[in-house]
Amino acid sequence: MEGGKDLREAVIKYSDMLYKICIVILCNEQDVQDAIQDTFCRYLEKAPNFRDQEHEKAWLIRVATNICRDMLRFRHRHPKISIDELENSLAAPEQRATLRELLDLPVRQKTVIYLHYVEGYQIKEIAAILGTTEAAVKMRLQRGREQMRLTWKEGYNG
Repeated sequence: MEGGKDLREAVIKYSDMLYKICIVILCNEQDVQDAIQDTFCRYLEKAPNFRDQEHEKAWLIRVATNICRDMLRFRHRHPKISIDELENSLAAPEQRATLRELLDLPVRQKTVIYLHYVEGYQIKEIAAILGTTEAAVKMRLQRGREQMRLTWKEGYNG
């Protein structure tokens, strides 16, 4: 378990430094945590032999910055869109409340409602796409419609 001991020591010794480097590059706490974790996973996987502590430190910095760069490249290629931006780009003003309610549904219900009402698929087709039964699709549609109906009633009564 020598590798585990080395990893533990490296985590204690270099985590703060790697955090500071990654936060400057990524400006996002969750991504920084992922980058540091990935860095130490590679440390454990590669189990490199270092000449000295400076070599180890330089290796960790290089790996962390490469991971950060890859994350930035991924972010650039796959930009996230906020719910507000999605509402503004996909729905007319009178449809935005409905879109928000749809987005708040559980994934299974949201998926079948979207495929049925927006993409125009029939229940049989949705079942084939999702690899489930027609009865399951019907139930998810029913539950999704009921949930949206309840939300609308609360909105009008509230």
